[in-house]
Amino acid sequence: MAQIYKIYMNQAVLVLADFIPKNLINIQSIDHQYLDIEKLFRQSKGNTVFVTYFILIKNPKDYFSLIKKRIKIIKASGGLVKNGNGNYLFIHRLGKWDLPKGKVDPGESMKKAAVREVSEECGIKVDYLGQKITTTYHVYVMKGELVLKKTNWYEMGVNKVPKLKPQLEEDITEAVWMEKDKFAIVRKNTYPLIADILNTLSPLEQV
Repeated sequence: MAQIYKIYMNQAVLVLADFIPKNLINIQSIDHQYLDIEKLFRQSKGNTVFVTYFILIKNPKDYFSLIKKRIKIIKASGGLVKNGNGNYLFIHRLGKWDLPKGKVDPGESMKKAAVREVSEECGIKVDYLGQKITTTYHVYVMKGELVLKKTNWYEMGVNKVPKLKPQLEEDITEAVWMEKDKFAIVRKNTYPLIADILNTLSPLEQV
């Protein structure tokens, strides 16, 4: 079975795979023996266009595990929330469209953290917690240290169409319910990681 792993960083994504995926853009191939994740992160900050750093390797899973052992991991959880009318919840934070998510508290499960973060950031009660959609990884600097954020994303649902209250202290300026045919608005001004999550929706729900 084909294996692929992605690590997002600034205006780039590092792709590890045992095959050559379709639809990769601006590909720069890297030899796995010479990967320096910190150097690559610094390099990605200067990208003016989105770049795909690509490593073709026989066993991506083992190599990805090796990368995770070399960098501090921060756990987070979030949700793709659907209301009673079939519309989806998005937030606007720091100038971009995003999905509600946040760090997992000590001793807290990933699922409980996902529900808590959605509730806190958007002022709603989650009525249904479904399956995990995907797990994403992205690299950033926290207190001068390079860290890898692992985020689990879950399907969620709410009854009817509850009023949303954005958590302003978390830099969320807007929380909205959006119809599926408006997803293009999000895609034009969001993170590649979020766009990938939207791509996990069934074909009938993709725009």
